[in-house]
Amino acid sequence: MPTHDIILIIVLVAACGIGFWGMRNLKKAKKLAIQNREIAGEEDRVFDFLHTLGESIEKESSASRLQHVIVNGVVDVVGAKGGAIYLTNVNRQVLIPKYVSENCPQLIGVPLEIMKRAQKDARILDSHVRIANQGIDEGLLGACLSSGYPIHVPDVKSHASMRDSFVSYESNVAAMAAPLRHAGKDLGVLIVAREHKHGLFTDHDFSVFRSIAEQSSFALGNSMIHIEANEKRALENELRNAREVQRILLPQSNPNIPGYAIAGINISARLISGDYYDFINLGNHRWGIVIADVSGKGVPAGLLMSMCRSLVRAYAFDETSPTKVLAHVNRQMFPDIREDMFITLTYMILDEASGKLTMSRAGHDAALLFQRETGQITQLRSPGLAIGIDEGPVFERKTVDMEIFLKPGDCLLLHTDGLKEAVNSDDDDYGMDRLKECFLQGATKGAASILTDMQNSHKDFTGSARQKDDITLVVLEKL
Repeated sequence: MPTHDIILIIVLVAACGIGFWGMRNLKKAKKLAIQNREIAGEEDRVFDFLHTLGESIEKESSASRLQHVIVNGVVDVVGAKGGAIYLTNVNRQVLIPKYVSENCPQLIGVPLEIMKRAQKDARILDSHVRIANQGIDEGLLGACLSSGYPIHVPDVKSHASMRDSFVSYESNVAAMAAPLRHAGKDLGVLIVAREHKHGLFTDHDFSVFRSIAEQSSFALGNSMIHIEANEKRALENELRNAREVQRILLPQSNPNIPGYAIAGINISARLISGDYYDFINLGNHRWGIVIADVSGKGVPAGLLMSMCRSLVRAYAFDETSPTKVLAHVNRQMFPDIREDMFITLTYMILDEASGKLTMSRAGHDAALLFQRETGQITQLRSPGLAIGIDEGPVFERKTVDMEIFLKPGDCLLLHTDGLKEAVNSDDDDYGMDRLKECFLQGATKGAASILTDMQNSHKDFTGSARQKDDITLVVLEKL
């Protein structure tokens, strides 16, 4: 073969070789470019998701809005066809579907009874898989939460959690699920899925999903803390408003009763008090004086206190007997008072001219009477039953009026048990003896001074110890 032909063949072969290898490299370059674009697109989706998540937290979006952001965001990032977020209930006994995205594949097993009913109406199945709660240890969700780790399930129906003779799951679905935890607490489960016809999730998808689930747990946990804090602030504001309303129900000033000095004070242990006192101008130079203590504390006690005050005032103008007033109040309140609650109350009517006090004591602490002539203190123990214990007959048989006459210099102290039962840092009680002694020392100083002395005595005794019960005091002095 001539030399020039050999050279031509070599050139042609070389040219063909370069074309072959060039085409091969070009295909590789195109594939690499597609992969880079996919990676870049995935990174963009992840950043968009985290940005949206951050905005939702910063704006303190509603829990529902944040759940939508998390589920739809993770579905978009990993290319799932749907997803859901299930959160535990207060008692951590069930998982509640808070948000299930549109077109989400079936995520839970369906009881056979539901499957039978669904044969007649397909909406029953769709409704069940979207709203049915799951036991904390049931199905794929329970398995994920119990394990404490994210799980990658290529075929949901083959998972061990679906091997239940009472539950049906027939779809060909792949899923990824992750427990949502924050501050050591189980919040719920995040899950995404797609049908096999759309492809399985890869190990890379699972790695991305795990990272997003961690961020979602953090976001969800912080959101819950913000929501709880906001709810707590709102509740505190409502309680303060309620406290203001309750404060208005108490006497805004001490009444001016010719020939007498009278003063009262209420020191609540919480925002809402279960104690109250009242001065009622009954006309014809007669005054009603009330002190009461509702068992328990907080809002329930405060509500009962308001009801009791209204009823006492409603009946006080029609009855001259304090016991009859309290009998009406008891009959009205008995049906609405819980079995573990009751009200102790002392109601008395003062006749200005004669100094006569007609008193009825519905199980309340005995009033203390200081008599100037003797310099002694007497406890006024008229018989009576607390309001709310009996519907009427026994209360009216046990509770009776008691009459006393005040002389110049005499002083009467009404009190709730919050003062005598106050404790100091050593857990010692203030006690009745100390209360009597304080009252005796201040009885000749006047009504207002007595209240001041008792408050100072209480502070000196308790020091930094927290007040446990409401304290209410009323002092009546005949000038």
